[in-house]
Amino acid sequence: MATNKHVIIRYNTLDRCFSNAGKRYYIEDLLEACNEALFEFDPKSDGIKKRQLYDDIRFMESSQGFSAPIEKVKDGRRTYHRYEDQSFSIKKQPLNDSEADQIKSAMLVLSRFKGLPQFEWVNELIPKLDQTFKLSNESQEIIGFDNNEYLIGTEYISPLFKAIKNKQALIITYQSFKAKQSQAIQFHPYYLKQYNNRWFLFGKNSEYDNITNLALDRIKNMEHASIPYDISKMINFEEYFDDIIGVTMPKDQPLEKVILKVSSQLAPYIKTKPLHGSQKKVEETNDSFTFSIEVIPNFELNKKILAFGKDIEVKAPIFLREEIQTILKDCIQNYN
Repeated sequence: MATNKHVIIRYNTLDRCFSNAGKRYYIEDLLEACNEALFEFDPKSDGIKKRQLYDDIRFMESSQGFSAPIEKVKDGRRTYHRYEDQSFSIKKQPLNDSEADQIKSAMLVLSRFKGLPQFEWVNELIPKLDQTFKLSNESQEIIGFDNNEYLIGTEYISPLFKAIKNKQALIITYQSFKAKQSQAIQFHPYYLKQYNNRWFLFGKNSEYDNITNLALDRIKNMEHASIPYDISKMINFEEYFDDIIGVTMPKDQPLEKVILKVSSQLAPYIKTKPLHGSQKKVEETNDSFTFSIEVIPNFELNKKILAFGKDIEVKAPIFLREEIQTILKDCIQNYN
């Protein structure tokens, strides 16, 4: 990524030099300007040599690049470079076919999100790009995402996103499925996460000392709080979810090596869509596939196991095996 950024910095620097009619840029001056710009962006940069500089100039002149009208002007025994047309700039160039195709593809993907509140800007942007790049003739449905447009609570995504970005504490009126009445919670929002087509808000509840999650479909109302925003429990949420499936983090529950055995019919699906990033093969026969995952057992893990029905068996740990057995026995009772 840094290399790509370095290229952009060099092209923009050369563009400024070639556009400057008040100064003559000899090859040494161009090299110095490029290296100064690179070093300003990345102090660890080793800069470039003349060979790379000449390659950059040739690319800028080519039709694959910017078709820049760069002229070499003799000044005694030396030569300096400038734009023949002083009004030219690579920043004024129209997009090439490849760049236009990339934008078209990106907008077709973004259009799948335009019903979500946090992507309201897509509704405004697509018509403008449609007119510029003629997307209408090419905007056939190519990609689809699993999205429930009737899901309750999605109207809170946009204001919660802004509250997190602006570090704004909130008063959230919330009613869990177990509660008979809603309650007002002073909440410091940190992170939004979608799981199983539901959205969850993670943050600090002023009444507790640990990370709490709230389901957006159980939020009744939300308003700004006048209390200071508390970042004392702010964490790296990418790492936070490493050891669980879903969104529930059980308190004081250790990491467990869960060993699961699945039928040969289910095995291909498990192999191509692992239950967790830690998944490892333990044993495979003609009839079954046994694998392990290292996770903190939680509600979502149980639901995931139960969803596979008779095609999966918990081998270890024993407490999880017994827990699943109990649930299955209760299920049988429903049909007696």
